[in-house]
Amino acid sequence: MSTQTTQSAQPDLLYSEEEEALRSAVRGLLADRCDAATVLARIESPADGSPHDRELWKALTDGMGLAGLLVPEELGGQGATHREAAVVLEELGRATAPVPYLTSAVVATETLLACGGDAATELLRELAAGRTVGALAVGLAVAPGDAVEGVREEGGALRGELTAVADAAGADVLLVPAGGALFAVDTAQDGVTVTPQTSLDLTRPLATVTFQAPRARRLAGDADAAVRRGLRAGAALLASEQLGIAEWCLTETVRYTKERHQFNRPVGSFQALKHRLAQLWLEIVNLRAAARNAADALATDSAEADLATALAQACAGAVAVHAAEEALQLHGGIGMTWEHPVHLCLKRAKADSIAYGTAGRHRESLAALVGLQAP
Repeated sequence: MSTQTTQSAQPDLLYSEEEEALRSAVRGLLADRCDAATVLARIESPADGSPHDRELWKALTDGMGLAGLLVPEELGGQGATHREAAVVLEELGRATAPVPYLTSAVVATETLLACGGDAATELLRELAAGRTVGALAVGLAVAPGDAVEGVREEGGALRGELTAVADAAGADVLLVPAGGALFAVDTAQDGVTVTPQTSLDLTRPLATVTFQAPRARRLAGDADAAVRRGLRAGAALLASEQLGIAEWCLTETVRYTKERHQFNRPVGSFQALKHRLAQLWLEIVNLRAAARNAADALATDSAEADLATALAQACAGAVAVHAAEEALQLHGGIGMTWEHPVHLCLKRAKADSIAYGTAGRHRESLAALVGLQAP
């Protein structure tokens, strides 16, 4: 095989012009409508009682069509790829935006794409248009391939309780695996109770969902493959959100250490702080490569998509948490105050570190995929 052929087979992980244009548009919108003060005010006392910023969600979906990025054009979507969705999540992570993009436009959408059938297709159209918010009814910590339990089917009726379901409190429809099949359940009907839980990250709230024989639409007879696909997409693209968090923390910390003076010098000029920031930059560069590789593997339907996802999540959580902790410390502890957005990033990073599987869980998957014996 020639060198040229070998090189052309390698994925191009650089951002394209279209992706950079998308980033610019999303960042501009978030700068206008999702500044730190707005996020803090919403999570402290939401005016409309919703855990999500509905006006921002409408701007992202109606105005920019972002809810349908992963949906084919013939189903009312944009027909884009996971690479574009990853760019959006990087920017949403930077802003810790209180919108259900990851849970609805990625996880629920990918789950439905694996179903087929008229019921799933109709629901996909609604999610792509942003008229409906969906959520996969599994715990936030469930990893791709894990067993899903908690809801049982009894003569076509669903009964059971699930805890720690992300964004369920703001969802219009839940995708519920039960009895080996997958069902769609509207949250507004009798028989469905959604109880908010106290969660660390208030921008992605958790809830307990109880089913007492609500009406349910059957979407697929085999839920395992669909749920696995949805959770894999969630885990893979979560790494891009974690990348956005880490990059914001590093950028803001570098800016702050240039402005903060001690002994008539910027604190950023002290060698010890330079070393800490340089180490953090190296970790973020590595995370960017892993996150981009995971998004590209899904976009190209690579045979190594599982491997790329596990690799990205094996490191993403630790890097995002480290970046947020360094930002908190190097701001002199100011991140502990309610007014500064650093605490939003730290809480999101900590919550994300267990979302769709912990780093340890993904390392186990990674070891199995490459044939290494786990310790």
